[in-house]
Amino acid sequence: MKEFIEGSMAVARGVAVCRPHVVSAYPITPQTHIVEHLSELVADGILDSQFINVESEFGAASVVLGAAAAGGRAFSATTSQGLLLMGEVLYNISGMRLPLVITVANRAVSAPINIWNDHSDAMVFRDAGWIMLFAEDNQEVHDMHIQAYKIGETREISLPVMVNMDGFILTHAYEPVDTISQKDADDFLPPFDPVVKLDVDNPLTMGPLGEPQWYLETRYRIQQAMLEAKPVVKQVAKEFKEKFGRWYGDVIDGYRMDDAEIVYVAMGSICGTIKDTIDELRDKGEKVGLLKIRMFRPFPGEEIIDALKDKQKVIVLEKALSLGASGMLSDEIKAAFYATPHRPEISSTFAGLGGRDISKTSLADLYHKVKGERQDNMFVDLKEELV
Repeated sequence: MKEFIEGSMAVARGVAVCRPHVVSAYPITPQTHIVEHLSELVADGILDSQFINVESEFGAASVVLGAAAAGGRAFSATTSQGLLLMGEVLYNISGMRLPLVITVANRAVSAPINIWNDHSDAMVFRDAGWIMLFAEDNQEVHDMHIQAYKIGETREISLPVMVNMDGFILTHAYEPVDTISQKDADDFLPPFDPVVKLDVDNPLTMGPLGEPQWYLETRYRIQQAMLEAKPVVKQVAKEFKEKFGRWYGDVIDGYRMDDAEIVYVAMGSICGTIKDTIDELRDKGEKVGLLKIRMFRPFPGEEIIDALKDKQKVIVLEKALSLGASGMLSDEIKAAFYATPHRPEISSTFAGLGGRDISKTSLADLYHKVKGERQDNMFVDLKEELV
């Protein structure tokens, strides 16, 4: 059913039809509306779920960990400082192989205090053993949640999934969204059948002491599951297209890539502005395209190489900065290309940190700068007089 709804409501509706047994979260801007809408669905009897109020994001993460360990489908949402407060538990969730879903309304990390969007929060946890998906618009973020549960709950994978959406830009924006019905969701997503769960009739220990003679093997198993998740993400995307007719690529997606010589690479909502910029540049005869990264973990290195190997230059737009180093996305792309005989010039650029607007004019100027000569570690629209 087509509805004109807020992005946070699109998430809540998408989560609700997945029938989570437990929802727990702590309010924090700009995530609050997601769980606020879910609490209303529970209170109105539309969603048969236990909504658990907690004292902090650490408590929320602990609750959904316990729910998943007991064999329940669980959900939480957070952002920025709240995600950081969950940090210890996030590692426990992946280490215990619990396939729950958390939505992150991406927001800058303090200090200084900033409630607007960038990807600094999620990128902190790129090594935490979570499958990480990034949505471009509210239709995609609605559809991404039902896919996230199906991916994470695949028995061979059994890992948690972090669904990322840009704070305010998506969470508070109203767009037409074709919402998934409960019947269609039930047809697509089977009931949760955990690999292991806490059971008084079949006692077991979850998350025990991992002594040196065992810990390495736990990391190896998680790494193998992460690598095996890539074909599962592709298969679930294919099944979703067959069922609902909507396609976003699987782990990456291209826009006007066929004859492109210079390519933007980006994640999240900025992809929409980049597409508009590309159309205008194309009208002026420029051969430019976009490669959208839909899945950051596991990293789709092979797919990125295949998409970019014949291009002249690549402009990686980062919405997070590894202070003292460079951009996490561009570094991963450079590493993927390291041993390949044909690789483009790759420029790392930083834009939109702390929610600063990224205009089509800025993107076009960036394109012409990179076209003229290689640019690296460049900050888009930096106020030079203030630095």
